[in-house]
Amino acid sequence: MTPFQLVKDRITVFLGCAAFVWLSASAVASAGDWPQWGGPRRTFKADCKNLASKWPEDGPRKLWDIELGDGYSAIIRDGDTLFTMYSVRKQIGEQKWEAEGQEAVVALDAATGAKKWEFKYDAPWEKDMNMEFGPGPHSTPLVVGDRLFAVGCTCKLHCLDKTSGKVLWSKDLHKEFEASTLGRGYGASPLAYKDTIILPVGGEGRGVIALRQSDGGVVWKNQNSSGTYASPMLVTIDGVEQIITFADNGVSGLNPGDGSLLWNAPHKTQYDANISTPVLCRDNIVFCSSAYGNGARGIEVKKEGDAWTARELWYNPKMKIHHGNAVSIGRHVYGSSGDFGPAFFASVDIRTGEFGFKKRGFSKATCVYADKKLIILDEDGNLALAKVSPKKLKVLSKAQVCRKIAWTVPTLVDGVLYLRDRHRVLALDISEGAEQAALR
Repeated sequence: MTPFQLVKDRITVFLGCAAFVWLSASAVASAGDWPQWGGPRRTFKADCKNLASKWPEDGPRKLWDIELGDGYSAIIRDGDTLFTMYSVRKQIGEQKWEAEGQEAVVALDAATGAKKWEFKYDAPWEKDMNMEFGPGPHSTPLVVGDRLFAVGCTCKLHCLDKTSGKVLWSKDLHKEFEASTLGRGYGASPLAYKDTIILPVGGEGRGVIALRQSDGGVVWKNQNSSGTYASPMLVTIDGVEQIITFADNGVSGLNPGDGSLLWNAPHKTQYDANISTPVLCRDNIVFCSSAYGNGARGIEVKKEGDAWTARELWYNPKMKIHHGNAVSIGRHVYGSSGDFGPAFFASVDIRTGEFGFKKRGFSKATCVYADKKLIILDEDGNLALAKVSPKKLKVLSKAQVCRKIAWTVPTLVDGVLYLRDRHRVLALDISEGAEQAALR
């Protein structure tokens, strides 16, 4: 029996979790876009202003709602187009699907939800994959210029023309690099750096790889780390760009030019399951958090001469982010703690690891931040608007808008919130104008 099967009743390790990142200029689209997992800078923060201060009792005004297909892949937006992924696979029982099936990359009209194009490819599961919590995909696509990069549960990576969906090149990461499907299906989201995309694949000397965006050629392979659901992050610390990865050996900083190790801080979990998004906070403190017998740590990263240090400032065993995300605001980081028991939403002081508050009333949740407000979506489909401070979370409005299970982090662009549950994609207007119209 595999380690994952031992806890199969509750392991929910799907949202191959990415990043708190300042993305390289080559991958950042216009200010109003959301070109990758976590938004323009992978901070899960949106630049839009003038959001509503409250919603009607039944939730924000719905702009559109479509049935799509199963999956946890988040939604990205480039101009007037949305991109995501879903599964095309026959369900043959409760929490059971046929091994033979397809995955699809889809482009949707941002104003209506209508399909512009979709690209489907065969994605048969490996024999050792345990997919009872959903067939995926889990990874989120990436837009860079005219190209769209997407990787599915079976490690098949495609570079597509974003306008037509035409395949420009493809790679089978499992066959070429022995990338791991991790039991639950590949989950990391691709990261752009200069003319490359960077992905964890796992293995000796190939824990992380960089491929040319133009043709998929290998630029470098490096590190002896496991496959991981966590996505790589591009950050700047002490004036130096670096990639943060989160795998079996803990949280690490790598040189983005060749993948060499700058620093590492151990963070060991059961089954090597580091899933959630590490967060680069102020004062060069990296926040990382996991379930599976661990908790949260604050790691202070410094450059001293030509050497790097990664010093653990604190450890909090009660802050266990399973597969959601966290957001850094000022001196605190905010997120949903909950592994296999009751969940709570919390703030944590990044210098001490102490809780500022712990608030019940939400199941495990994801969140985005904009206009000094948090938008929280829990796994039961409850959406909340809240004002937040280090000591208090004040819920302004709350309504159920999605079906259970809603594990996909929201996307927010120009006052429109894009949400996804296991089968639907919907767009909600959460702007101040929508609030005023509702009151008339």
